[in-house]
Amino acid sequence: MLTNAERIARARLVLERRGIAVEDMLAAEVSTSWSRCIETGLKPNAKPQNVALAESELRERRERSGHVRRLALAEMETLYQQIAGSNFLIAFADAEGAVLEAVADHQFGDSDSGRQIVPGTLWSEEIRGTNGLGTSIVAERPLIIHGPEHFFSCYSNVCCMAAPIRNAGGRIVGILDASSDCASRQRHTLALVQMAATHVENGLFAHEMSSHIVLAIHPRAEFLGTISAALVAMDGQGTISAVSSRGASIFAGLQVAPGASFEHLFNESFEKFLARLHGSDQTFLRDTLGSVHAVMWLNRGSANARGKRTFVAENAGLARPRSRLLREPSFVAEDRCVRDALALIAAAVRVNAPILIHGETGSGKEMFARYAHEVSGRRGEFVAINCAALPESLFEAELFGYAAGAFTGAHKNGSRGLIAAADGGTLLLDEVRELPLALQAALLRFLDDHSVRPVGGRSSFTADVQILAATNADLADEVAARRFRSDLLYRLDTVKAIVPPLRARSDFGPAVRFVLARIDPTATISEEAIAQLEKHGWPGNFRELRAVLTRALLAANDMKIGIDEVAALLPSAPMESNELAGYALRGKVTGEVMQEFRRTGGNVSHTARNLSISRNTVYRYLREASKHDPSGVPREDVAPGIP
Repeated sequence: MLTNAERIARARLVLERRGIAVEDMLAAEVSTSWSRCIETGLKPNAKPQNVALAESELRERRERSGHVRRLALAEMETLYQQIAGSNFLIAFADAEGAVLEAVADHQFGDSDSGRQIVPGTLWSEEIRGTNGLGTSIVAERPLIIHGPEHFFSCYSNVCCMAAPIRNAGGRIVGILDASSDCASRQRHTLALVQMAATHVENGLFAHEMSSHIVLAIHPRAEFLGTISAALVAMDGQGTISAVSSRGASIFAGLQVAPGASFEHLFNESFEKFLARLHGSDQTFLRDTLGSVHAVMWLNRGSANARGKRTFVAENAGLARPRSRLLREPSFVAEDRCVRDALALIAAAVRVNAPILIHGETGSGKEMFARYAHEVSGRRGEFVAINCAALPESLFEAELFGYAAGAFTGAHKNGSRGLIAAADGGTLLLDEVRELPLALQAALLRFLDDHSVRPVGGRSSFTADVQILAATNADLADEVAARRFRSDLLYRLDTVKAIVPPLRARSDFGPAVRFVLARIDPTATISEEAIAQLEKHGWPGNFRELRAVLTRALLAANDMKIGIDEVAALLPSAPMESNELAGYALRGKVTGEVMQEFRRTGGNVSHTARNLSISRNTVYRYLREASKHDPSGVPREDVAPGIP
């Protein structure tokens, strides 16, 4: 069976040799676009026209785009910060494919492709062939056009991800595009571009509907201030004026369109609803199909119920604080995988999605969790729970709190619980694999409705909490072993952020200097010493690095760590006697470890668990095996960075 890349390559060959688009080898949007390009008379091996607007026309189009351009510029800055340093260009174009604004990393901006995507250039499909920006306009949906999917061969090394921007009436008024070379493509970029486009749409919706009542509607109240909510604009008599694109999914099965009446959608009169809405910041509505929705009046306070005054909804409930995504982490994050994970986290907290942070012990999972709390803009506390540290018998009471006298030894006044302590903030469930099965069911219920009922209590309350979970385990394996609930994994794994191990990071040098500065700001380390440290496997990651640097600093003269100090510390310490029990000879041990390592598909954690030894010991044997029989231990089996 051909891979997707092979199918595209064959389709490309047919296109260039015979001028035909082979439909069954391409995505529907791509094959249809290629056919349009062929009908237009474009030639795939030709050089496309580099058409550009005159400066005067560019200024005119910028002025004509008005508010959507200003909103797009703000989102472009945020988006650029999210993917900065990853060889990208971000562009905003009008509905005709004319690039009005662009910002790029120097590397891509200076490339042949980057120099063609500048303000004033036209990227409509008729001129540039199949491309993310132009084809997204025609298809009227977000698209990725990757490498050879471009019609013109000269763009085969470029990946374009674009999302259209619609006004309150549903008409496309602009396009956001992120382009890079194919090697720098990041899997989350299209999602980030789509989210940025939705933020622009919501801001534009509020601006255009400022003289109407603008409501945010979602089945769950905690999502009312996010891009997941539908926006509905009504006049003073309850007639719908406009519905945002999210409305189609929120009101599935209902005919929601401009001109429909409030009573056509909801089981309540418009007058009664307004009376209720005036009494609180948000309320609930039941639609005519029986579904209940949370509702918030976004431009509340700027008009009366009859719409006699002008509403001001420019940013009400829509625009998040600019600093939320622009803030740099307080730790080293120069590695591309780290930046990618942080960008994903920053995007996820915007919609309050649960985040699963996965990484080896000591790799910095809690730092990522604290970063999530910082960029979320939440004013509540960051509360971390070590699921392995609490006794199972007390876990539910610690998590959900308990009423006075709920059990023997309970505090006379009861306890709020850790979830309540994190209300309005962030809750980290560290080592979530260790969460008892009974508590997994309770946590799942909380994730469904955010309702908390203390142990022994008679009433419950709702907690607004950003949920984070961290683990070094493969939770899918835990599910297979029936130690972890599959339904809980699906909820926690809504967004997964991968924390790379220290040995695999490209910013190893800056990481060493960062850790050393935390130990003693006056200490220094030579480049030779860093190079020597980089050869180590670092199974303990940052925790191990801190210990090694501390010992090296104690042995150094004048607070300067050189290669002699680190070289003396890198040889592995003698293995624990209990780990050697049952093994007679070192050669036999190495052989059994290697056999199990290969049987588990090269999984260090599973090898350690199955042999009842530590992961550090597995790493030591892998290094030992590679020294004595390099041909028998492929480098990819040993894992990156193990000497």
